[in-house]
Amino acid sequence: MLDFITMCDGYKLDHRRQFPAGTQRIYSNFTPRSSRVDGQDKVVFFGLQYFLSEYLGRIAAETFFARPKAEVLDKYQRLLDSYFGPNTIGVNHIAALHDYGRIPLQFWALPEGTHVPLRCAMFTLMNTHDDFYWMTNYVETMLSSVIWHACTSATTAHRYRKLLDAYAARTGGSREFVQWQGHDFSFRGLSSPEVAAISGAAHLLSFTGTDTVPAIQLLQEHYDGTGLIGGSVPATEHAVMCAGERDSELGTFTRLLELYPTGIVSVVSDTWDLWNVVDNTLPALKDRIMGRDGKLVIRPDSGVPEDILCGDPNAPRGSTANEGLIQALWRIFGGTVNERGFKQLDPHIGAIYGDSITEKRAEEICRRLEANGFASTNVVLGIGSFTYQYVTRDTYGFAIKATWAKVNGEGRDLYKDPATDDGVKKSARGLLSVVNNNGKLEMREGLNSLQLPSGEVDLLAPVWNEGKFLRRQSLEQVRAHIRADAE
Repeated sequence: MLDFITMCDGYKLDHRRQFPAGTQRIYSNFTPRSSRVDGQDKVVFFGLQYFLSEYLGRIAAETFFARPKAEVLDKYQRLLDSYFGPNTIGVNHIAALHDYGRIPLQFWALPEGTHVPLRCAMFTLMNTHDDFYWMTNYVETMLSSVIWHACTSATTAHRYRKLLDAYAARTGGSREFVQWQGHDFSFRGLSSPEVAAISGAAHLLSFTGTDTVPAIQLLQEHYDGTGLIGGSVPATEHAVMCAGERDSELGTFTRLLELYPTGIVSVVSDTWDLWNVVDNTLPALKDRIMGRDGKLVIRPDSGVPEDILCGDPNAPRGSTANEGLIQALWRIFGGTVNERGFKQLDPHIGAIYGDSITEKRAEEICRRLEANGFASTNVVLGIGSFTYQYVTRDTYGFAIKATWAKVNGEGRDLYKDPATDDGVKKSARGLLSVVNNNGKLEMREGLNSLQLPSGEVDLLAPVWNEGKFLRRQSLEQVRAHIRADAE
């Protein structure tokens, strides 16, 4: 496990001596400053409660406060000697923090799940003891590295949810099914198990389908998640199908249906030839499939998703590839026509596509299903690491910046406004608050105190102080904020 006290950028290590003499307080904020996603001007806030509990709670306790002070100081000294050369920074401030016995910080935050406008603070923090003014921005690095991805994934998942909800409404699909229609397949493609858990937890704010099991555990432990947090179904992989051998693929399907006589089972079906499975295997098993108390889900994961599902216009006319998987399943198994006039496959059969899905492709699949007369809810989409990993902190311009300090008993507004910048990096100044102005969140800056004028309520409420939560949110409360704030 990494040490709490050295989990920072190297240049942070000596900032304590660089602040002006007499510095007592440093106040900073975390804000999404810009968007590289067309049309996205709000970002879902998520992840602070996890950070406070895990990093400023368990990790700080286990790697710093619970260890003998002499051991902590010796390790810190040796690290700095090797990093900077002879340690001129000293260790007395680290010893003082160890003696203090807790993290001398307070956090104020919007409710997690809030859709926060760009250039509006999601949370603020400040040291609680004059001796530890250096701590506010010392934790910036670990704060940013944990929370920017959580917020980005939560925003992305919500975008998918809005898209799938909209098409379900247009084509008469079940809104309850949409809860499962976006399925998290990203674990193996993310940069670490912890990142997968954090990003996967963010996905579960908008959906319940997931194969990222640690995400469920994170939400259980850190967001008091109960009841249905996330779920999945039995599913094969190519190794299973290969082990059954190509010439016995029908036998493998038969064995799987016997293994799972009820419920949903998903079978990867393009290990060799998807269209052979559709044209020969499924018709041969039709009676068995239709007689089950459950659903067989066909999973292709190679090729162009929209063409595989909805029909390849370049395939030979009349071929199953030209027809597309959903139309072929309708031809074999039938279904019903819903109140809006769109076809819904028989509940004994379904499809999932779990490779190469992007938001653009998801929209194209839904559009083409609609054009072909099918409800968008005839298919589940696996959302993978291309969606959740192919992002950066700059996707929404996240930054933690100090905006106020107390030096020798007097407050000072802090701000940056680089002449060579286009305005994105211009920071807020002074103490901050966020208010609801006729349904829109607005940030007030340059305040002289943390108390707003009468009649306004600061939504940046105290959430944590020196190791104690002042407000905790459950998973359902976070999900409720996402639903309530959605446009």
